[in-house]
Amino acid sequence: MMYSTYSILGVLVLILDIVAIVSVISGRSSLERKVLWTVLVLALPVLGMILYYLVGKNSQDKIAI
Repeated sequence: MMYSTYSILGVLVLILDIVAIVSVISGRSSLERKVLWTVLVLALPVLGMILYYLVGKNSQDKIAI
C-alpha cells in the first residue's frame, strides 16, 4: 500500500515537472533564463517547480515585448 502511494506521488511530480518545463520553454524570457529554470526544475524537481511558479513565472509575465 505504501509503495503505491509513493508511486502516485512520483508520477504526479513527474507530470507537474513536465508542465513546468513546457511552461519555461514556451515563455517569453531570454534563453539564459529558460536554461536556468529548466536546470533548476530538473535538479530539484519539487522545489524547482514550486520556485518557478512562485518567482520565475511572475517575473516572466512582467517582461514587455
